[in-house]
Amino acid sequence: MKRISACAPALAAALVCAVCGGCATLGDAVDAINPLNWFGGHAAPKMADLPALSSSVAVTALWQASTGGSRQVVFSPALAGGSVYAAASDGTLARFDAANGKQVWRIDVGEGLTGGVGADGALVVVGGGKGEVMAFDSNGTALWKTRVSSEVLAAPQIADDVVVVRSADSRIFGLDAREGKRKWYYQRATPALTVRSAAGVTIVQGVVYAGFAGGKMVAINLSSGAVRWEATVALPRGTTELERVTDVIGQPVVSEREVCAVAYQGRVGCFDISNGQAVWGRDMSSTSGLSMDARYVFVSDEKGAVHALDRAGGTSVWRQDKLYLRNLSAPLALGNVIVVADLQGYVHLLARDSGAFVGRAATDGSQVSTVPVTLPSGGFLVQTRNGGLYAFSAG
Repeated sequence: MKRISACAPALAAALVCAVCGGCATLGDAVDAINPLNWFGGHAAPKMADLPALSSSVAVTALWQASTGGSRQVVFSPALAGGSVYAAASDGTLARFDAANGKQVWRIDVGEGLTGGVGADGALVVVGGGKGEVMAFDSNGTALWKTRVSSEVLAAPQIADDVVVVRSADSRIFGLDAREGKRKWYYQRATPALTVRSAAGVTIVQGVVYAGFAGGKMVAINLSSGAVRWEATVALPRGTTELERVTDVIGQPVVSEREVCAVAYQGRVGCFDISNGQAVWGRDMSSTSGLSMDARYVFVSDEKGAVHALDRAGGTSVWRQDKLYLRNLSAPLALGNVIVVADLQGYVHLLARDSGAFVGRAATDGSQVSTVPVTLPSGGFLVQTRNGGLYAFSAG
């Protein structure tokens, strides 16, 4: 990992998140690597210009709305019960009609926000920088407020009357959805140097899947907090602490048979959901995450390439590398296209089976950091760092 160790002064400041409260996000940590050659003083490699489209799928803007900026925080919109819930760092929480973007309500939760939104149609949950967890009903009425051990960076998840909250100190809390009281918590030791990111959890059929610093992933029983299994996505490598940063990025993606995850400076791997046994693994580094459909696993790597890997064995199907250094979001598999967004707010559509560019749309010019969200209409939604919500249809 020569590129990382050569930039140690900048990257160290950006990566130490477990022990400080005002650090940069994962995207900023990666940006810290690129600005200039620290020893030679030469400009860093330039991000790729937008490639021309040889064929085109119609990308139609369905609606647009805004919540307010996120500063250095990564917010994800939540879709539930035909509504979109979105938040901003100034404490704004808003509900929009998913069909037309019309605002239903907007409130100030009274605290600065750093994590959200989680929603299930009846409950809406957000998190704050001091560990506050706040729950509201679908009309925006406050229901309860509790506190976990540290800053909440990821969107809480809700299932089976349990709110699962992940804090920045590698703890996961299971809270009673009705009152906010703690039912259980899971804790791991945190390495001295970790990536500050909005890596959350995925809940499927009563199991919570989460990845951690050091390349580990666990499956936790939703009702009790008991660990079902632990697996290794990637092992730290290298001689310096910077080179050994190997954190699972984004949320694990779960299918009927396997769960897949990817680590920064590590690997992408898929595991049997019943026992955590490795199905396959492949060296790759990502700063955003992955997605999956019935045939492929799609990964955005740290240099801006999008990969399609065979879901059965991890072999490469195609690689699209013409978005170099554009700090891509995790990809969304959407029928015959793959949707991925970049640091300038552009949304790119790639052909599912070849990776060729087939469509593009602009937003407000600010970065889209999280995976696009599928809409009930078959379209998709993105939230920009400036707080813009943009809904599109493709095809």
